[in-house]
Amino acid sequence: MKVTRELFDQVMAPNYNPANMIPVRGKGSRIWDQNEVEYVDFAGGIAVNSLGHCHPEMVAALNEQSQKLWHLSNVFTNEPALRLAKKLTDVTFAEHVYFANSGAEANEAALKLARRWALDHYGEQKNQIISFKQGFHGRTFFTVTVGGQPAYSDGFGPKPGAIDHATYNDLASLQALMSDNTCAVMMEPLQGEGGIISPTPEFVQGVRELCNKHNALLIFDEVQSGVGRTGQLYAYMGLGVTPDILSTAKALGGGFPIGAMLTTKAIAASLKVGTHGSTYGGNPLACAVAERVLDIVNTDEVLNGVKRKEQMFRDGLNAINDKYHVFNEIRGKGLLLGAALNEKYQGRARDFLVASVEEQLMCLVAGANVVRFAPSLIIPDEDIKEGLARFERAVARVVNG
Repeated sequence: MKVTRELFDQVMAPNYNPANMIPVRGKGSRIWDQNEVEYVDFAGGIAVNSLGHCHPEMVAALNEQSQKLWHLSNVFTNEPALRLAKKLTDVTFAEHVYFANSGAEANEAALKLARRWALDHYGEQKNQIISFKQGFHGRTFFTVTVGGQPAYSDGFGPKPGAIDHATYNDLASLQALMSDNTCAVMMEPLQGEGGIISPTPEFVQGVRELCNKHNALLIFDEVQSGVGRTGQLYAYMGLGVTPDILSTAKALGGGFPIGAMLTTKAIAASLKVGTHGSTYGGNPLACAVAERVLDIVNTDEVLNGVKRKEQMFRDGLNAINDKYHVFNEIRGKGLLLGAALNEKYQGRARDFLVASVEEQLMCLVAGANVVRFAPSLIIPDEDIKEGLARFERAVARVVNG
């Protein structure tokens, strides 16, 4: 069968609009399409491919596990899931782990747990969930409603109730919504889809204090910011604040679908037998790969490398901007960075993405006004330099029309 981009339009639901080229193989931070055209990957599958494409240790872990056990229901447990859970609890605040298949599912579990915990300890009136405008927490109906972008949740009928949205980095906005009926505040410790917005230390500390005051749980959505992305294993570790529940996915599997919710023993106690579940959660293949990813990422070499590579990106993007004057700032932390367009180029982030593909570079957008970069955490320096050279040519394309 001849596979073309036109086949997508014939057989796939029209909720995506992929590029015309079709990638067929990758190695490290390079991708090749059907015509053997080579691209530098600054997108990382939206912060997923933490070790690039086909990392040999990930391939080995998958091959090894594929010869042993592929799937069990959660009537049974399995060794890879238990090893991964132990490693996650050893290196974070958490004492218990729930496995899922994606970030949305990890967030769904976090939100359901928060509501059940509040019911168990305070009663059914304590059900309010507060999150932040421009936040993003997944595409299930519960998580997309909690996310602070109505365009993603409008048009699907009545939304789940008792959900309110405050303004990110505005503590007074949150304070005005909170009461003793608040069961949880959910936030990204670095907003991704909302434009690569970092929180101020005062804001994060203030959110924690308000949660303490009102006996509400603080949920950190680290689906995009976690597993080394910011130069810390998890972003909360660099903020001086510990959440009560944390969700992780994306980079955890390095490209193999997996999600996890992490929390304390006392809070996890509300997730009693039968209250929640997942057919594929804790899948042996996924957990075997994720265990190897965690072992590699959680090293000084990789985490310090992320911080050094961040500076390379910042220096390169600022040099491009000195020439073409298209950005008003470079945002973000580690290797989750955003080039925010200035007034002259408002609404044109996708133009820069399309031009980048034409220059054989893969990047992302975060809304209409931010070009986003989320490459492999171990992207070689030479690939950063080559990718930035291609991005400069893409910028020149847009600027020169």
